[in-house]
Amino acid sequence: MARSIEMQPREGPRQGAPSAPFSERVRRLPTLGLGVSTEYGARSAGGLDPLRLAREHPRFARFLEVGVEVERGLDADAEAWIAQGLPSTYHFLDVNLDEPEDLDDAWLARVRTLVARLRPAWLCGDAGLWHFGPRERGHMLLLPPILTRESAAALASGIATLRAATGLEVLPENPPGQVFVGDLHLLDFFAEVLVQADTGMLLDLAHLAIYQRSQGLPPDFALDRFPLERVVEIHVAGGTERDHQGLAWVEDLHGVEVLPEVWDLLAAIVPRADNLKALVFECERNPLAETLAGFQRLAALTAPRFSP
Repeated sequence: MARSIEMQPREGPRQGAPSAPFSERVRRLPTLGLGVSTEYGARSAGGLDPLRLAREHPRFARFLEVGVEVERGLDADAEAWIAQGLPSTYHFLDVNLDEPEDLDDAWLARVRTLVARLRPAWLCGDAGLWHFGPRERGHMLLLPPILTRESAAALASGIATLRAATGLEVLPENPPGQVFVGDLHLLDFFAEVLVQADTGMLLDLAHLAIYQRSQGLPPDFALDRFPLERVVEIHVAGGTERDHQGLAWVEDLHGVEVLPEVWDLLAAIVPRADNLKALVFECERNPLAETLAGFQRLAALTAPRFSP
């Protein structure tokens, strides 16, 4: 017989005023621990059931990160999670934060409606281009930002605007990519964003490892000058190594085979990220049984930070 889910119910956001400094706001954020992600329809192709994971392995599903496009809303798995009153975060999949016109009243109204349903601990999402041209289903994609100080300033402004509009923390995530344009290293770019927006960050270690490989750099290059105290959440996911006519790259497919350098980065960062509140294993499109080894390793690496 499956065990009942014994988890703390979501209490809704308890954050300081958006105008308070990050060092004060971050103290009010809940420590969520180890969680799992989902997107609309993720289970339809044989992916895991978040509630089953929470019932059978509760320490691996302390919260659910829900990927959201307002045009689609929430699927049955997200609704079932909400019905249990369990903790969540809202991961946006449809906003270019560096474009002021993207944060229009209609989109913000729909975000607020979904926030009221989810009652997430915070908002987060890849801080790149989710669409090209007007926001429309046929235009959806994900490209990394332009790595310049001008782009960092525009992104920081959008983060501050969304934070003020929702009353929730907005954690930018470093997006995946194979080609990057701009004169800043990825970590230096996001350091600029974090300081200008006075915000925390969702640091995706798979995306960071892919970036470093693409630049021919060591996995931890520039990490010593990055403000790790602003890392609130970490993502880990499997990457698939590809080779086409001598061109090698890593595809970000959210599999269960995590790159060795991602494990190394995680082991190095967790003890130094003083404000780390959450870690997500992005494995939503894989059968539950295939994800357990990864969850077990993540639980062991984060045990000193997250209570069992």
